[in-house]
Amino acid sequence: MKYDVIIVGGGAAGSVLASRLVEDPGTSVLVLEAGKDYPDPDTLPDEIKFGGTRFAESPDSEHNWALRGTITEEQGEIHVAQGKVIGGGSSINGQAMQRALPEDFDNWSAWGNTDWSYEKVLPFFRKMERDLDIQDDFHGTDGPIPVRRRQSTPSPIQKAFYDACLAEGYSFVEDTNGANPTGVGIAPTNNLGGVRMSSALAHLSPLRHRLNLTVRGEVYVQKVLFEGRKAVGVEAASGGETFQVFADRVVLCSGAIRSPQLLMLSGIGPREQLEEFGIPVLQESPGVGQSLWNHLSAHINYKVKNGVSMEPNLDGAHYSLHYTADGSDETNDMLLRTNTVVDEREERVRGVRTRYHTGDVPPEQSARMSCTLGLPKGSGFVRLASADPSVQPTFNYRYLHNPEDMRRVRDGIRMGARLLETEAYNDVYDYRITPTDEELNNDDALDLYIRKTVGTARHVSGTCKMGPDSDPMAVVDQHCRVKGVENLWVADASVVPQIPRSGGLHPTALMIGERVVEWVAAG
Repeated sequence: MKYDVIIVGGGAAGSVLASRLVEDPGTSVLVLEAGKDYPDPDTLPDEIKFGGTRFAESPDSEHNWALRGTITEEQGEIHVAQGKVIGGGSSINGQAMQRALPEDFDNWSAWGNTDWSYEKVLPFFRKMERDLDIQDDFHGTDGPIPVRRRQSTPSPIQKAFYDACLAEGYSFVEDTNGANPTGVGIAPTNNLGGVRMSSALAHLSPLRHRLNLTVRGEVYVQKVLFEGRKAVGVEAASGGETFQVFADRVVLCSGAIRSPQLLMLSGIGPREQLEEFGIPVLQESPGVGQSLWNHLSAHINYKVKNGVSMEPNLDGAHYSLHYTADGSDETNDMLLRTNTVVDEREERVRGVRTRYHTGDVPPEQSARMSCTLGLPKGSGFVRLASADPSVQPTFNYRYLHNPEDMRRVRDGIRMGARLLETEAYNDVYDYRITPTDEELNNDDALDLYIRKTVGTARHVSGTCKMGPDSDPMAVVDQHCRVKGVENLWVADASVVPQIPRSGGLHPTALMIGERVVEWVAAG
């Protein structure tokens, strides 16, 4: 059978795209997902269904690709969690629904992607969501993804953080997904009644009954097939067999690690990499795998006073502070947040002490303040490691190579340390565990501490970035068509020309799925 559209990857954007395309009964869609498919929501494993568990992020989960990549030279290779299940990252993530900021999209537009201005993407944010708290021109009321803000009583450390931010002159912002998120506000989430409302649940499941939708799990796509320069299908492996499937259009929705790998395996990418592994060059595209963006978080660890409740309050308000770093040329380029220390960080290097360097302090008596670099200037890369599709590509985030990135994170850590010493923390804060005073007061020592302990998000993006023909590193045009070939699109986080400064990526990936529908449908 030949399909109208093959979607490679049933993740956040892929599930959205499939659900919207099959609304037209004349369009047949095949979704090929490398991970397991769970067509019946009642059979979802708990680690996928319930948002309070983090097991799906661990290397031992069958729903995680458990990739290995470099974060800093000091830490070396780390475990990187990537969703290997229907819904992709939206099925294993932390359910953050913080959108990219208006300034992000105005930057995208200024770089030649005029169909991605804030004015033009806002309708697609509204289309994807059902905001349960705020109804206005910025928010949707009947979309598939529920969005809420945890409004119950915040934990003591959250309340102290909030009060400290206000005391320092920052204002409370009711809506961090609105026109101006500057200040301290409650982080929005798509967790509803404890359930992680992934795109697989919210977008794809309601359309499963459509006869023009076919979803196949545990199918590993190895490359795109071409006739001349026209994409005509894919080669895939499943159950020990390799087979070919054909379609009029192919859309890669495999994420910012796998989508560039698939392009390179199909002959589209930097010439030197393709020739190194004996892959015939169909289209030289030097930007494939470059411009790898991700958010980093550096941490202050501190002991809470005896008697302070550290019981998890999953429904309590969680606050974030969006602010502009001193001397920055971009607004709202930084975030501060606080949280408990309750579990081991699975992405740490094996054998290195986890639990955020809390020393002799038990995790249940310690907390952290996290400084997130929302808008980094330095980026990393993805490169082929083999022509064998089963061998993961190599990748390096290259965190903190840019001096301005290092400066802003260093200043953010010191800002967080000052907040902990304010009156707002009198009843909560006992003492700082790390960094030490010696590290905090010396630039070189603090930089080394940050590089050794910095953590990472699952906001991998940018490796097939969109851009005009004047940008030699652009892989797709602003309609997400792969340049130099026909009938092939990329529609996932890899197309973003710059990571959103908000500290989140999931809503932007969902919006990309919504935005690209009209262009793929038009062929």
